Amino acid sequence: MTDKAAIDRILDSTPQLWKGRQFSQAQPTVPTGHARLDARLPGGGWPLGAVTELLCGNPGLGELSLLFPALAALGEQGQWVILIDPPWIPYPASLYAHGLCLERLMLARTHANSESLWACEQALSCSGGGAVLAWPQRVTFPQLRRLQLAAEAHAKLVWLFRPERALQEASPAALRLQLEAGDHRGTRVRVVKCRGKRTPEPAWVPRPFSVYANHLYQNREHALARHPLSAPAAEPVYPGSEQPEHAGRGGRYH
Repeated sequence: MTDKAAIDRILDSTPQLWKGRQFSQAQPTVPTGHARLDARLPGGGWPLGAVTELLCGNPGLGELSLLFPALAALGEQGQWVILIDPPWIPYPASLYAHGLCLERLMLARTHANSESLWACEQALSCSGGGAVLAWPQRVTFPQLRRLQLAAEAHAKLVWLFRPERALQEASPAALRLQLEAGDHRGTRVRVVKCRGKRTPEPAWVPRPFSVYANHLYQNREHALARHPLSAPAAEPVYPGSEQPEHAGRGGRYH
């Protein structure tokens, strides 16, 4: 046996070790719905069958809105979206306004971190599930690796929302994104780790409200073009003798 064959045998017997030659293997992806972000991610979207970590300092800076287009598409396909231990109660009206199917949305609450990770694995094994979103209190490298393998086995989308301090920890996740609150340009997304390419420059993703408001404005302009408003009447409302009796007390209507 040659030295190369011996090394290949060792590598093949260690599935936990990611190999550089896997660069050439296409990773199935799901479009994010944000052109600027798709252009920076390997395969042009969220990695399917892999764990994606979203790391931010404080929750509520638009991290969930990054997923709205992909989650809406899953709902249209009849797949379940499962949220595990979010730090807030989801607002159904907002989710519906951004295209999410509420009938295919499930919220799970657990009482311990171990239960949260167990719920993630159970959700991944669900045949009708399309995506799992989880906010674990803490997660170790072996636990992350276990979730990564479960995501690969069931070809599901997995997003873990973690605090920014987790940047200092090693992670087997296929994709790690750092999110920062930005200015009028939206949310700043920095690719910390990805497979198959060098980490690109950060992307600015517009806030969903701006996108939604622009959509409403375009619909308004389209509606006005099809049904223009009629000009206001030039004559007074009560001309001549048709004035009501009380009109004379305060003067004529103009």
